[in-house]
Amino acid sequence: MKASLAIGRHDLTPGQLEQLELVLRMLDADEHAPTAVREPARAANIHLNDSLSALELETVRRARRVADLGSGAGFPGIALAVALPDAEVSLIESQRRRCEFLQRVCAFAKVENARVIWTRAEEWREGSSANDVVVARALGPAPVVLEYAAPLLRLGGSLVDWRGMRGQQEEDAATRAAAELGLRQVEVRRVEPYAGARDHHLHVYLKTRATPAGFPRRAGMARKRPIGS
Repeated sequence: MKASLAIGRHDLTPGQLEQLELVLRMLDADEHAPTAVREPARAANIHLNDSLSALELETVRRARRVADLGSGAGFPGIALAVALPDAEVSLIESQRRRCEFLQRVCAFAKVENARVIWTRAEEWREGSSANDVVVARALGPAPVVLEYAAPLLRLGGSLVDWRGMRGQQEEDAATRAAAELGLRQVEVRRVEPYAGARDHHLHVYLKTRATPAGFPRRAGMARKRPIGS
């Protein structure tokens, strides 16, 4: 497999494409990779191209501090770290084994601008009000993601939340949660990260005012009692 053919369309350098191919190799070779999609040709689309679709957004392209919440197997965070070498990307993951996998991938692919942080999003005090962009992919219901992200964004920063088919009820709940957290939705962009992809959307929120005191709530509360619901 040639990464330049599998990854496509993002004006990446040969060196960046080589790094992404190494990421795919690690997914395929490491039996502890925390994903069911490991075969390189599929993973190039399902993981890498889907992650890199965020480069369509100017707010992502110009970001210098990015936090990936619930990084899992490293997407979108590792892919964006490769594509944005001048950015510092924090991979936030609460499970130790996944953190160990992320460390191995970053070392193998020489992704030096990504750091793995073993913590829950609600407990990452170092990241409070510090990030230009927070990204989340397949992390949870929209109000939950909003509560995790809002305290970590600087004023004027953006949340980019990967979502599938749109649903009015969930979007209404997200709008209510955003208003309570100091965020405002500015765009829902439909993307087609690879041929045949359907119902892929990037929900983009802008932080317009400080997150109120009391957020984030203690670990687990965002899921147990989502705001805006």
